[in-house]
Amino acid sequence: MIIVMQRNAEDRQIDQVVAKVKAAGLDVHLSRGKEVTIIGVIGDKTRLDPDELQAMSGVEKIMHVTASYKRASRDFHPENSVVQVGPMSFGGNRISIIAGPCAVESKEQLLETARAVKAMGASALRGGAYKPRTNPYSFQGLQEKGLELLAEARAATGLPVVTELMSVKDIEVVAKYADVIQIGARNMQNFILLKEAGQAGKPILLKRGMSSTLEEFLLAAEYILAQGNNSLILCERGIRTFEDYNRNTLALAIVPTIKKVSHLPIIADPSHGTGRADLVIPMSRAAIAVGADGLIVEVHPHPEKALVDGPQSLSFPQFEELMKEIKPMAKALGREI
Repeated sequence: MIIVMQRNAEDRQIDQVVAKVKAAGLDVHLSRGKEVTIIGVIGDKTRLDPDELQAMSGVEKIMHVTASYKRASRDFHPENSVVQVGPMSFGGNRISIIAGPCAVESKEQLLETARAVKAMGASALRGGAYKPRTNPYSFQGLQEKGLELLAEARAATGLPVVTELMSVKDIEVVAKYADVIQIGARNMQNFILLKEAGQAGKPILLKRGMSSTLEEFLLAAEYILAQGNNSLILCERGIRTFEDYNRNTLALAIVPTIKKVSHLPIIADPSHGTGRADLVIPMSRAAIAVGADGLIVEVHPHPEKALVDGPQSLSFPQFEELMKEIKPMAKALGREI
């Protein structure tokens, strides 16, 4: 249920309605827009009498929300949410680019990459310290040492750090170093991890599961939002289909669909979405064209020597070409990078 207040509703009237809802033991999601205030009601709505609410001073109308996700719904929050992290913003006019190696391999590799992507216009540095690998014998990341190196790279370049959290036991140390905590595709429905991450006091980048529907994606987001953390960025990273010419299928139709039903910003990951460096630039163009609020791409000084995901990582010249191609596209759409 959502309660739409009158355009001229006073704070006193809004507070009275909120108090009425809370007195019934229900949660409230308050959205104050430029023109109208909406009070979202979460919980057993049978405890409230819609006629009594409608009769309260300042109430315009009562509406029922059928979507299972509430806080993520545009009905609860009609205006786009904007998540600001240092120089990055997602959901507004700016398109932010997160770039860096899939895995932190060494201080030299990370600093060289961080300085290069910063010079070419990246807004943030990505790098994995804990690596979820299909093969248990593959490189698993430098773990806390990798986080320390990411902090060094941030100090050297000023770029905010985006890194993945894989386990509840690592929340404290990851939150200590990260500016944005990434929840990977394999953990999208790890609901305990989502709850704990939502309470970590950091913006969250939530990747879509490789076989997840739009509703499942937004319900996973709901777990984070329900912890009171509204700094949430969604990410389309490709889904698993029958195609075998690339690693995944980058389902970009979800970008405008998310924007229709949700207020949350959404970015695209063309690196994991295709698994092929030669497809990253064209799919980045496509993502910008359909309205993505940013990109997260893998960049490595020597992709052929990368310990993780070399075939999908861009070289420095390729990343420079990517930035050159998407900047005029953003401008044509009335946005900027």
